[in-house]
Amino acid sequence: MAGAGIKEIKTRMTSVESTKQITKAMELVASSKLRKAKDRAESSRPYFNTLYSTIKDISQGSKGIKDDFLKQREVKNRCYIVVAGDRGLAGGYNSNILKSTVAHMEGKQEKVIPIGKKAYEFFEKRGYDIVKSVESVEHCEYDNALEITNNVMDLYKKGEVDEVYMAYTEFISPLVQNVKLIKVLPLAFEKEEAKSQEKSASKGRVQYLPSAEAVLGYIIPKYISGTIYGGVIESFASEQGARRTAMESATDNADEMLSDLELKYNRARQSAVTQEITEIVGGVEALK
Repeated sequence: MAGAGIKEIKTRMTSVESTKQITKAMELVASSKLRKAKDRAESSRPYFNTLYSTIKDISQGSKGIKDDFLKQREVKNRCYIVVAGDRGLAGGYNSNILKSTVAHMEGKQEKVIPIGKKAYEFFEKRGYDIVKSVESVEHCEYDNALEITNNVMDLYKKGEVDEVYMAYTEFISPLVQNVKLIKVLPLAFEKEEAKSQEKSASKGRVQYLPSAEAVLGYIIPKYISGTIYGGVIESFASEQGARRTAMESATDNADEMLSDLELKYNRARQSAVTQEITEIVGGVEALK
């Protein structure tokens, strides 16, 4: 009986050790990818912020600006660009973004553009109208973001959708990632306070050539594609951070299990040795 128990514990220790090696390897891979993704995310933000401030300045600072993508209209249909992971084992990373997106849809199966294998599988399985998809977040390039931009702008122009949202995960730190859902179309900016407007007016207005409308028409597609690509980069960094944290936790749990199993193994082995000694002593006594 004791021998069987020792063998079972030993087998379990071997299994946990193998699992630990896998989780540790995945943790190291995620850490390596995280460093590169973090640099990309931080370097892409200035570009996005510059485009955003320029569009905001034109739309709020120029009178008589008319552009289809600035008009608010009655919302009947929406399209969601959703960025999830290429694989699992990242804690609640995938489920958080997908649940938040579905909750925002308020029970309606809207048009969807999933980016990442997990996003595609989720919406395809549930019968959503998938307009376009990008299979991998890791290999999603700016050209992919530009194609998605052209698709959603075309849908918006035709009146097939009245709003376009993007759901992604913002990278704050390796331990903190926030789900974000932003409106991509129509373009909307928060109203500035009166003091801020007066201050801007006192500095004079910027003149755009050949016209504010022409500059706006040129920048809007770049702004949307930059927003999408920036969201993809942020999400990939967040996925690696979440996976590294999850795998680090799994490795720590494996260490704890191994410590407990080692203690049980030593106790079982000690018990077996004690039992053998008792049997030998009993046998010797019986021969006397």
